[in-house]
Amino acid sequence: MLNVAQIMEIMEARYPQRLQESWDKNGLIVGDPEQKVSKILLAVDPVAETVAQAIEDGYDMLITHHPLYLRGTSFVSRLDYKGRIVHDLIKSDVALMNAHTNADSAARGVAWALAQAVGIEGEPFDPIDEDEAGTARGLGRIGKLEAPQTLREFADRVAKALPAGPHGIFVGAPGNDLETSVSTVAVSGGSGDSFLARARELGADVYVTADLRHHPAGEHLEEGGPALICGSHWATEWLWLPHLADDLEEAAADAGVQLQVDVSRFVTEPWNLHLETLG
Repeated sequence: MLNVAQIMEIMEARYPQRLQESWDKNGLIVGDPEQKVSKILLAVDPVAETVAQAIEDGYDMLITHHPLYLRGTSFVSRLDYKGRIVHDLIKSDVALMNAHTNADSAARGVAWALAQAVGIEGEPFDPIDEDEAGTARGLGRIGKLEAPQTLREFADRVAKALPAGPHGIFVGAPGNDLETSVSTVAVSGGSGDSFLARARELGADVYVTADLRHHPAGEHLEEGGPALICGSHWATEWLWLPHLADDLEEAAADAGVQLQVDVSRFVTEPWNLHLETLG
């Protein structure tokens, strides 16, 4: 049976800490490196719902994309929401670790998974380095579809590729032209308006991301695009988790050990309902 430290080594080999952004936090948050691990649960967010699932269903470890404490803390008591999460994990002997922007940039990480889902292979926006197989690593992906589609058709493809959730997708077309042809696609899972200008510079016809704000998105479209497809933060990052599950189980099998890795289906978007306004 593997232990937490060995799981960390497997994660480091695929999602090296050196790939993380300078402001980020990645690694083991709660847990004993020597603790044995036979069952792992994967989730985008370390929230009460996914933590309860890990505890109640007998998992030894919870691996999330987002960190529990991105900005640090001075208090870890049960008086606080995150403190209660820490206490519950420790009492239940469930380890918690995360891989955030290092997973965003990895060869088989978040951006890669989103690119695969919408039909492109793609290269990073600005490659950082290459993995041992010579595959470029870095944030975002840009590539070409096998055949051009209209923006409307491509948006339908994206909607079908993303996991179900109340947010859905929003589509923005320069000049309101949903029939414009789409061939070159840029993607970035999670909050992506910092790459609006880069998507244009790289010649994208459409940029798929999440968390786009009113003014940056509107001004981007007024300046000619590219077109925008905005999914939810959770949905655009969740797509990576099944690939991570496969990679962890494969690494364990290579070591001659059986490891069960499951993906949480809890939708951790903050919203419960999306209605079209009709007033």
